[in-house]
Amino acid sequence: MDKTLLAILACPNCKGSLSYQKVQQELICPICRLAYPIRDDIPVMLIDEARELAADEDI
Repeated sequence: MDKTLLAILACPNCKGSLSYQKVQQELICPICRLAYPIRDDIPVMLIDEARELAADEDI
């Protein structure tokens, strides 16, 4: 994930910052506890496509 792109991306739900999870290929919003998938090196920034993080899942 390009650091420049990560710096300008924001959670579409709360507009908060995101963190990149390389192994899972996801962008994580710690505020909303949503994980946005990255498919073919393209972040899918749609709330409907995001998965909710489990209560016991670390951010």
